[in-house]
Amino acid sequence: MSSASVHPTAIVGRGAQLGDGVKVGPFCIVGDNVVLHDNVELVSHVSIEGNTEVGAGTRIFPFASVGHVPQDLKYHGEASRLEIGQNCTIRESVTINPGTEGGGMLTRIGNDCLIMASAHVAHDAIIGNNVIMANYVGIAGHCQIGDNVIFGGTCVVHQFTRVGAHAFVGAHSMVDGDIIPYGMAVGNRAALTGLNLVGLKRRKFDREAIHRLRAAYRQIFSNEGTLRERVEDAAGLFKDDALVQEVVAFIMAASDRPILMPRNGQSAE
Repeated sequence: MSSASVHPTAIVGRGAQLGDGVKVGPFCIVGDNVVLHDNVELVSHVSIEGNTEVGAGTRIFPFASVGHVPQDLKYHGEASRLEIGQNCTIRESVTINPGTEGGGMLTRIGNDCLIMASAHVAHDAIIGNNVIMANYVGIAGHCQIGDNVIFGGTCVVHQFTRVGAHAFVGAHSMVDGDIIPYGMAVGNRAALTGLNLVGLKRRKFDREAIHRLRAAYRQIFSNEGTLRERVEDAAGLFKDDALVQEVVAFIMAASDRPILMPRNGQSAE
């Protein structure tokens, strides 16, 4: 039998699955199809519904609304899912919606993410590991966010946008284009402002690898030729460099949104 602890004021559906060490605090509501893995904690006043699975060690704070029907007029009650990874922290009044038929039926949040108060993750978004969203960040439907991305407060991200791994988005930004891996963006509308050098150094990327990435960035975002030509040139010049090839593949991949570029007149990193 599970060693879960459920407060007397909480309501837990008969079909819900609670792992060992789960704590369901006062006035929480846990739906019939919810799975809470070992050591998940719902602090208080948390509402979790739908086909929602929460990974071990995740903590969810008061008034979070998790797994309720998507805010999408095309949703018609399909049995879509929400998956939240291990050791995440989901703070007060966060809202996270499951997927829809039009987007793959799944919203997923990776491991070790921090989602601060009043942030929103919409239907069919795929969020990587170690992602940080500061207060009031809004991730629209169908977005893809890579590992180790950081969003400053009150950022909003347009639907179908991709944000590459290790990118940084400054506070108050409105992002309506894809941000390359290791990139940094800021503004309304956001523009690419260089590479996330602080993040690269903090995560102890090799110095020479950072130098090569900076050289490739300068070439890709110079003013000579077309973007495709510059990307192809960088792919050839840095064919053995994994970081550069990651950026090249990201830019060349099919996408619903344009690649975010530096503003006119702004020099490359």
